[in-house]
Amino acid sequence: MGVKDLVRTSDIRQSTVVGWAWASLIANIGIILTGGLVRLTGSGLGCPTWPRCTDESFVPHSSLGWHGAIEFGNRLLTYVLIAIAIATFFAVWRWAGATTTMKQLTVLIGVGIPCQGVIGGITVLTQLNPWVVALHLLLSMGLVVAATVLLVLVRGDGGSPVDQVTRRLVLLAYGLLLIAIYLGTIVTGSGPHAGDADAPRNGLDPQFWSRIHALSVWALVAVTLVVIWRLRGHRVQRAAWMVLAAELLQGAIGYVQHFTGLPIGLVAAHLVGGAVLLAATTYLVLSVAPAADRESVDT
Repeated sequence: MGVKDLVRTSDIRQSTVVGWAWASLIANIGIILTGGLVRLTGSGLGCPTWPRCTDESFVPHSSLGWHGAIEFGNRLLTYVLIAIAIATFFAVWRWAGATTTMKQLTVLIGVGIPCQGVIGGITVLTQLNPWVVALHLLLSMGLVVAATVLLVLVRGDGGSPVDQVTRRLVLLAYGLLLIAIYLGTIVTGSGPHAGDADAPRNGLDPQFWSRIHALSVWALVAVTLVVIWRLRGHRVQRAAWMVLAAELLQGAIGYVQHFTGLPIGLVAAHLVGGAVLLAATTYLVLSVAPAADRESVDT
């Protein structure tokens, strides 16, 4: 059986494809949580080298303790992601309703996961350099975006026409979210929870960058409120409300963790919340379509 036979169109059901798309999204959010727990438990160098765990072995030995087990366990989860990506690839490519864009997204996700593993290895080889760690997270967020787009497309959720101003405001909110996520990585790189007691920090003032990060989030909330107002009476408003709820919850977790000394549980929740918020806002962006012939969403 050749490759063409494996990807030949079959009678696979849309619900099956949607199920694998959901699995891809959940798995890519999940690896953000487990990767964060590696850092938060100080296990970032639990396996002190890469691609082996030690110079002599691919698996940890007892002298590495539970830190080695945590780091090695997170590495193994990459293979779970790869398995899900492969299953999603074949489900989409064998589905009669698949478009070229859907197929391209499965390839992008499938290639992105091993690249993510390589960058994870580089973080170990650079002794958890905070800028490389930030890149590691940002690529994971990119995979969450790709998985969300794939899910929306296979579900057949088309965009609803909105006026140009509203659409631009939605895109502005998305841009502000991306800025907030990047600023969050700077704050993380300047604070505690480096992944190892001897890991370097980026040398920036965590208090100053925390305030800048908070300002970007408040700007995001303000723009989202305007979007909700402009979408009054429109069916897409529900998606905007969901985004606002995610923003407020994420902001609340951020403030509480900041003023309580960054407890591990709250920091982990903040990581997952960021990924969920990104997925929800990506969905909102895909839910609005330009309508040049309409003056507003109210007419």
